Amino acid sequence: MTVSREIIRAAYEDACRQEIDALKPGNVHRFADGHRMTTEQFLTSARVSSAPLTDSELSLGSRIREAVRATRDAVGTNTNLGIVLLCAPLAAAAAMEGADLRANLRRVLDAIDLDDTAAVFEAIVLASPGGLGEAPKHDVHERPTAGLLEAMREASGRDRIGSQYVTGFADIFEAGLPAVWAAVARGEHGMWPAVHAYLEFLTAFPDSHILRKHGAEIAEAVRAEATSVRREFQAAGDEKTRIEVLLAFDARLKARDINPGTSADLTVACLLVHNLGAHLAKAPG
Repeated sequence: MTVSREIIRAAYEDACRQEIDALKPGNVHRFADGHRMTTEQFLTSARVSSAPLTDSELSLGSRIREAVRATRDAVGTNTNLGIVLLCAPLAAAAAMEGADLRANLRRVLDAIDLDDTAAVFEAIVLASPGGLGEAPKHDVHERPTAGLLEAMREASGRDRIGSQYVTGFADIFEAGLPAVWAAVARGEHGMWPAVHAYLEFLTAFPDSHILRKHGAEIAEAVRAEATSVRREFQAAGDEKTRIEVLLAFDARLKARDINPGTSADLTVACLLVHNLGAHLAKAPG
């Protein structure tokens, strides 16, 4: 018995919707659009990317490339490259036999070959993320000569999504997911578990999307400010005050055109793992 494609696809689309519903300061969410993108573009992106992302007939690289292509065709901009890079391996791992998602994920990552790598490079160029530029090694504009894991290892110091491929998605399983579990255990519901995961990522390390677009000094300053805001958020006595604290931070970031996009992408992946949890528990170990 494995988790079905239909369940994985629904879990992915739900994770994308849950992330958009959550008030994530600086990012796009249902409380406020931003960065010349709308919530509807993100919801459309989730819907059109879910089919290729969960297609077991496609290799991992092809899933990523075709999910990005479908998104680009539907909304005309890069809304979900990071999300797809994180969620495609998780979706492939969830479809494998057994309930140990992280062990399955390691097998998915270890099986990546040069054809997968070339397809991922195509996806990255197609998405044209902000701050991409050129790299002295493993340039995505060129045919790869080494595997994707080596390229991700090379990028991991400046790209937190790349580092997930190297660490077996450590930030997801060891930081974001425990934050969600802790929130749920406290009786939090609605958007709040997702908000807690986002703030965990935003305060744990400088967001690499900010780092690429604005530099290390601003990225670290945002992390420090997020740490202060998180303390204020945690001290808030009611939901209305929580929302006011987060919206004020959201306005400050968007006024400076600062988007913690990597923290948002990691949040989607975290929510996908959480959504799959109950189904994986039913799979034979």
